[in-house]
Amino acid sequence: MASAHSNSPSHTQLQAAQPLQDKVALITGAGQGVGQGIALALAEQGARIAVAGRTPDKLQHTCDLIRERGGEALALTCNVLEAAQLEPLVQRVLDGFGRLDILVNNAQEMCLGNLLELSDEQLERGWQSGPMATLRLMKLCYPHLKNGGCIVNLASTAAKRWDSSGYGGYAAVKEAIRALTHSAACEWAKDGIRSNVILPLAASPGLQWWMDNNPAESQAFIRSLPMQRVGDCEQDIGRFVALLCSDQCAYINGQSIAIDGGQAYMG
Repeated sequence: MASAHSNSPSHTQLQAAQPLQDKVALITGAGQGVGQGIALALAEQGARIAVAGRTPDKLQHTCDLIRERGGEALALTCNVLEAAQLEPLVQRVLDGFGRLDILVNNAQEMCLGNLLELSDEQLERGWQSGPMATLRLMKLCYPHLKNGGCIVNLASTAAKRWDSSGYGGYAAVKEAIRALTHSAACEWAKDGIRSNVILPLAASPGLQWWMDNNPAESQAFIRSLPMQRVGDCEQDIGRFVALLCSDQCAYINGQSIAIDGGQAYMG
C-alpha cells in the first residue's frame, strides 16, 4: 500500500532542488546589475545572501526582491574602497548568519579613458576598488571559507578586445584580478577553497544606458555577438554563478570563464 506521503519530495530531492541550501554568500556591489542578478540566483538556489554595497536604498531593494521569493537577505552598507570597512563587513556577515561559504567580488569603480587622458586618481580608484579590495576580502574570508568554500571574482573581456583603445586602465585592473584569483586557486585548493573568475557581458544599468542612448551603435554591437543578444544579469550570469558555487562544479578551480555568448576568445 502506498504511503500517504509518497508524493511528497524527500529531503534528498529538496537538497537537489536547492543545491546551495544553508550556504551563506557575501556579494559586493549587489544593489543593482550583475551583482543583484547573482544575489537573486544564489538565493533561488537556497543561499542566504549578504548584500553589500554603498547605496542603502539599492541594497534594500535587492533584499526585498529576495524576501519576496522566500529567501533570506541582509543589507550591509560598505565602500570597498575603504580598507578599514572590510573586516567589519565580514564580521557583520558572521554575526548575521553565523557562517560564510561563498564570496563574490563584484564591486568595481570604472577607470575608462584613453591613456593620455587617464588620471592617476582614476587608475588608483580602479586599482583600490578592484584588485586591492578583492584581495583584501579574499584574505579576510579565507579562514571562514576553508573546507568547502567558493570564491567567484569578476573580471572583464576588455583585455581581449581587438581594439582596447579607452579600456587600458580598466583592462589592467581586471587582469590583475584574474592573476590574483589564479594564485588563490593554486594556494588554497588544499584548504578546500575553490577560486574562479567570470567575465560577463550583461545588461547592467551602465550598458543598458549606453544601448538606449546609442541605438545604432548598440544594434551593430549586438549583431557582432554570436548569440545576437546581451546576457540577462540573473538568468544568464547569476544562474551560472550559482552552478559554479554548487557541488556540481566541485572540480572547477582556477578558471576564467567568459559568460558572453561567445564574444571573447579566451585562448
